[in-house]
Amino acid sequence: MGRGMNAPFSPDSLDLAKLFQFPPTDVRDLAGRRIVVAMSGGVDSSVVAALAAQSGAEVIGITLQLYDHGEAVKRKGACCAGDDIRDARAVCDRLGIAHYVFDHESAFRESVVDRFADDYLAGRTPIPCIRCNMGPKFTDLFTMARDLGADCLATGHYVRREMGAGGAELHRALDPARDQSYFLYGTTQAQMDYLRFPLGGLPKTMVRELAEHFGLRVAAKPDSQDICFVPDGDYASVVRKVRPDADTGGAIVHAETGTTLGEHKGVIHYTVGQRRGLEIGGQAEPLYVVGIDAPKAQVLVGPRRMLAVHAARITETNRIGPIPESVQLTAKVRSLAKPVPVAIEGALGDGAEAIIRFDAPEYGVAPGQAAVIYAGDRVVGGGWIDETFKD
Repeated sequence: MGRGMNAPFSPDSLDLAKLFQFPPTDVRDLAGRRIVVAMSGGVDSSVVAALAAQSGAEVIGITLQLYDHGEAVKRKGACCAGDDIRDARAVCDRLGIAHYVFDHESAFRESVVDRFADDYLAGRTPIPCIRCNMGPKFTDLFTMARDLGADCLATGHYVRREMGAGGAELHRALDPARDQSYFLYGTTQAQMDYLRFPLGGLPKTMVRELAEHFGLRVAAKPDSQDICFVPDGDYASVVRKVRPDADTGGAIVHAETGTTLGEHKGVIHYTVGQRRGLEIGGQAEPLYVVGIDAPKAQVLVGPRRMLAVHAARITETNRIGPIPESVQLTAKVRSLAKPVPVAIEGALGDGAEAIIRFDAPEYGVAPGQAAVIYAGDRVVGGGWIDETFKD
């Protein structure tokens, strides 16, 4: 499987001290350093562990078990589950490094899964991956790595950590197709100082080549899906399992005329911007979900122009480093959206609220999603979209 562990490795092709952002040494290795690697069982974190081990540092792999072990073994496209834990352990055995598994099922259910279900019931569109990164994946792993006396915590995320005037900064990955910076806007400055992201400057093809080079069994393993605990993308089934009363039906109402156009089987099946699945044919123009009134169990629909918003209020904001005054700020309001120019009213950080104003009308901005603010390629912060404004 590839060239094997004993094949020559050229330090000129990858400067390992630079990848892990430690000062270079005369012997060009990291002997005397201790690196904890967050290992999900996938190819990315496995390659990070292999590179760390190749560097000469002492390496410890940590995996958080986030699901019931027996049930999780059957899930494909997940992470931190049964099969993935075994893959992570096999990689660590291959590399000759320590591997520890910590049971975080209860914390994950309370802080991520339950919140996911409650947000959908409230008519919001949640991003559980961000909640997970802000909770179990960084906060708890950060504490564990510190307790183990590690010099840093390394992950397989595709983002770049760059040093700036205000300390460690979070930047987009060089490969825009792999960039995960949207999901990490909640990273604190203290975490940024301690975290390392060795893959942020590498293309995915090279990462898989490295996995083969090191003889890792996960070299061809498919990437995990975005929301690991949602099998087959069926969000509603997860919400029903957590909240059995989630299928309360109600009316589909035209937001302009107030006319009832049909009935729905529960607001958990809808999100702002949705067009398909409304089952209300015979209209003069295409209709979209333009709002959800959860207390009234109403799904509000209207023409596309009603999706346009000019501003949004964001809450629980975080800031990473100083915000430059001379750079046009942009915001992403969905993970796959293009960044658009914005102005900020108020201060980001410390959980405060702020208003973002779009230079041009933005469509499909859904409460519950995150608005992530960029200065060029650098993430300067963001917050949760709590409310939108038409003007």
